[in-house]
Amino acid sequence: MLSPDGRVIMISAANRGIGYEFAKNLYEQGYTLSLGARDEAKLAEVTRGFDADRVLTHLFEAQDISTSEAWVEATVARFGRIDGLLNVVGVSTPFSITDEDEADLDMMFEINVKAPLRLIRLTLPYLKKSGNGRIINVCSASGKRVSTDWVGYHMTKFATVALSHAARRVAWDEGVRAVAFCPGVTNTDMSVGRNKGPTDQMTQPEDLAELAATLLALPNNASVAEIIINRRLEDML
Repeated sequence: MLSPDGRVIMISAANRGIGYEFAKNLYEQGYTLSLGARDEAKLAEVTRGFDADRVLTHLFEAQDISTSEAWVEATVARFGRIDGLLNVVGVSTPFSITDEDEADLDMMFEINVKAPLRLIRLTLPYLKKSGNGRIINVCSASGKRVSTDWVGYHMTKFATVALSHAARRVAWDEGVRAVAFCPGVTNTDMSVGRNKGPTDQMTQPEDLAELAATLLALPNNASVAEIIINRRLEDML
């Protein structure tokens, strides 16, 4: 298992939900963190108890590539390295096949697919230099099966799974390992706000954080290509 040893991990959407739980868990395990979010005030609030020597917070707007560039540059300027990238940012809207206005579809592709792609591209030189760089893309179980009429969300998450497998190939020989991380319904604001059932029957974000930490720590010869986390029995076609 890889110990933190000053390893620097970037996490998007770290101000809430899964992203925050990832950050909290990794901080407690001794990692150095670079955290990006659209809501800088909220990000500052939830990380107030963190040691500033080990944490950088930065604006990250998924639809604005300049903020991705600035975030990566600030991370390298502050810590001198990047060892892992956790792409957590994502959005879901009820776009269906019969919807003629494709604005929501375009927005989801921009945030769910292109933003992670850009961050991978920008961080890849540093992940290669690390020798054991790690990429975890939060793709959702919706990237493995279609369970609703919200085709746009499923399309983007299937695309993010494809992105994860492409990322595994692009720098394997340099020690970069990528995972398509596919949780089902999780106890976050997104799920609770859509009446997905009792919260105690949902996957808990802190459990996902434990899994992510394990994936980051695995050696290069124990790479996991995909991980699917279910709250109930269902067919994953």
